[in-house]
Amino acid sequence: MLEALEKLLAAGKDGALLRFSLGNEWLKRGDAAHAVAHLREAVRLDPRYSAAWKLLGKALETAGDRAGAAEVYRQGITTAQDNGDQQAVREMQVFLRRLEKD
Repeated sequence: MLEALEKLLAAGKDGALLRFSLGNEWLKRGDAAHAVAHLREAVRLDPRYSAAWKLLGKALETAGDRAGAAEVYRQGITTAQDNGDQQAVREMQVFLRRLEKD
């Protein structure tokens, strides 16, 4: 799957969904740094992409950047609220509370 996604990117088919998918695949493989890079690009390409904000927070947390993850969750919560995506709001609020609690 990752190889196919990388081929799409190399062919110039860049977009927020592709970057989200690449970030997700890299995170599944345990490479948080690559995941973060793709997910940052996903939210740059589509700042309203709630799921990308949520996964970026997770990737940052996995990479050990707790402060960065907290900031991304805050931005993601605002974005999800603006989109009316209440499920994403609730999930990111839980993730943020856990970060702030520890």
